[in-house]
Amino acid sequence: MKFQPVAFLEETRRARVALSEFSGPSLLPIRKLRALLVEKKAEICESVRQDIGRAPAEVLASDLLPFADACRFLERRARAILRPRAVPSSEMPVWAIGARDVIYRKPWGVVGIIGTWNYPILLNGVQILQAMRAGNAVLWKPSELTPKFSNVLKELFDAAGFPRELFQILPATREAGPQLLEADIDHLVFTGSDTVGRKIALSCAGRLLPSTLELSGCDAMIILPDADLEMAARAAWYGITLNQGQTCVALRRIFLLQNQLSEFSDLLKKTATDRKVRPLVTSGQLKQARAIMEEAVANGAKELFADAPANSEDLPGMPATFLTDVRPSMRLCQEAIFAPLAGILTYTDLSDLRSQLNNCPFALGSSIFSRDVTAANQLALQLAPGLVVINDAINPTAHPASPFGGRNSSGWGTTQGAEGLLAMTVPQVVSIRKGKFRPHYDAANGGVNAGTERMLHGILNWKHAPSFGLRIRGIWNMIRGMMQSTKKDHT
Repeated sequence: MKFQPVAFLEETRRARVALSEFSGPSLLPIRKLRALLVEKKAEICESVRQDIGRAPAEVLASDLLPFADACRFLERRARAILRPRAVPSSEMPVWAIGARDVIYRKPWGVVGIIGTWNYPILLNGVQILQAMRAGNAVLWKPSELTPKFSNVLKELFDAAGFPRELFQILPATREAGPQLLEADIDHLVFTGSDTVGRKIALSCAGRLLPSTLELSGCDAMIILPDADLEMAARAAWYGITLNQGQTCVALRRIFLLQNQLSEFSDLLKKTATDRKVRPLVTSGQLKQARAIMEEAVANGAKELFADAPANSEDLPGMPATFLTDVRPSMRLCQEAIFAPLAGILTYTDLSDLRSQLNNCPFALGSSIFSRDVTAANQLALQLAPGLVVINDAINPTAHPASPFGGRNSSGWGTTQGAEGLLAMTVPQVVSIRKGKFRPHYDAANGGVNAGTERMLHGILNWKHAPSFGLRIRGIWNMIRGMMQSTKKDHT
């Protein structure tokens, strides 16, 4: 049954009209947008502060600057990434002789984006800009938690000169997300929880709508025996306190050897100079984090900071909390959390470590700390997450030229980098065949020329036989078969 759209009919109609009149994505004023990010940086940061309480310095470092770099990346690299690519003649099989294939990148059409709130500039901006640079129109449903910023971002795109009908903003309401799934869109991009992502995946499957799902994480920090423990401790503190722990690639599980635990704990206490209660944006995330922590403590886990601020129901958030004596089966290691909370686990050897890592359903990011970068890299290649950082945490995920995406419960598809730009397109192959030699026509009609059959046997032997003698014989049979087939001696 053909899908019948029932939502945002006028918006999608305008988008498709605009696409038909669009003069080309290479002319988008990305450089002007980048200049406006500099000019309006105070207004942008203030809108984020009013919406979700993030400090301007943190917004600049982890949100605005990475997005500006992503704009610059697209200015410099998008044309080459999207350029048509001819398949080398050396890669053409013999039976396709005379053919020339060219791979074009065609935009999906109208891309629906359900945005997020925790890094509103970077995550929304990159997805919108990449979709448009690939030649798509965008219908953007912002988070209901960032209404002020959403309007500022749309105004920036408009002021830069992006065609208004190619980038339309939808209502920032909870209802608009499910409605977008009922609209006449050609691809969907969603950033959010795995719980909502599963529902979206089912809805998309019902109408065969392709999607990119950037979902939750439960990221691991792996501390190898030779690691710089002081650096690892600083990274752990940064990894759960950045944006109050409201980060999909925040550290949730820290793995080390038992004989490293005491020193690492002391270093972590020394690093953790500010253990204030950290406000969270949504009450639901706070309630979940407290429940997960209470469940872990009830089953034997212990809080590392005995003198941490009280975590009562009266407080609007929670302090950065590390739990020791954590087991992989606990909810702390099985669920996505958006709060400054992490568990510390011990392993005996690499086999035990891999077993514990694989017990988690998420595979978004991981970090490894080791002085032996070669060994750390070898371990990284054995892990499932889409990004593994060696001797750092979180920050490299914003690299504008690198793709970002997860597996398993962390979703599918990629955003960012060349791969993220290509994901906003679908490949189209145009194959041109020269000459008149088409022996396969006879095979399809059941009138196989005896020479054609001999030629096919010869090609197979020439290209794939295990011995040199058979390959030489194959060349001879191929030539004889081609000569015979031209006489049209049908058998």
